[in-house]
Amino acid sequence: MNEQFKKELISMADEDQRVLRELHERGELGTVEYHPKIKQVHEKNNCRIKEIIKEHGWPGNDLVGKNGADAAWYITQHAVLDTEFMNSCLPLLQNAVINKQAEGRHLAFLQDRTLTMAGKPQKFGTQFKTNEEGKVVPFPIENPEVVDDLRTDLGLETLAERTSYMQRLEDERVNNRKKANN
Repeated sequence: MNEQFKKELISMADEDQRVLRELHERGELGTVEYHPKIKQVHEKNNCRIKEIIKEHGWPGNDLVGKNGADAAWYITQHAVLDTEFMNSCLPLLQNAVINKQAEGRHLAFLQDRTLTMAGKPQKFGTQFKTNEEGKVVPFPIENPEVVDDLRTDLGLETLAERTSYMQRLEDERVNNRKKANN
């Protein structure tokens, strides 16, 4: 295991989460399409994760441990400035899942994100949006009749449970914005 890469990846993901949490708590998320503070973090992380993957391949469990592999997925999941890169990671991550170097849920989230960003229906129901009424709904799903089975196979909660969780987060974000504006 490469402790240096593990620590670096975890630090990168922690910074991303810290900035998102701060923006969330201050009611700043959703005030602009892509907040400059999180965009800056994503740009820096994107450059570095590309270098790591180019040099070492997908950072899986053997290279960076489970926490490092989780962080690598999280960073790649947020590489929305470079969808070509995100798409190039799909076969690497799929191979890592097959070889028990990454979790299936990582592949589900990344695959769904790349599909929805391309305007296509998602497979696993991991990506959500807020509609005009302020309700959180999943982006269109390819086969909604089997989505809960697919989610269960990956150890994910049901789509209804995830939707409820995402709605709570959205309600909190809206409340934080109201508090910040008062």
